[in-house]
Amino acid sequence: MLSRLEFPHKPPKGMYYEQTEFKRNVIAIWIHYERRFDYNNGDSVRCIWGFYNTKTKSYHAPINSSTVGSVVSINDTTPYSAMQLNLNPLAYVLYS
Repeated sequence: MLSRLEFPHKPPKGMYYEQTEFKRNVIAIWIHYERRFDYNNGDSVRCIWGFYNTKTKSYHAPINSSTVGSVVSINDTTPYSAMQLNLNPLAYVLYS
């Protein structure tokens, strides 16, 4: 049974989060776009935000929608994704 996770991020405007059971102790967190697109016959569009391990109480960045990646600090994530930016020092100064 999937228990509701208290997720710290608020979804960006026009988006919402969905939590689904990925494995017995892992929750997949999806970000849905409320817009509809013609290329998929008007179905909703979603992307994987990341994963949450209920046993270790840790967030994980996604490799893709079916592969759990490395552990990340929730403070280093954004409302759009748990994937970490790999910035060089100059880009880090400009975008941080």
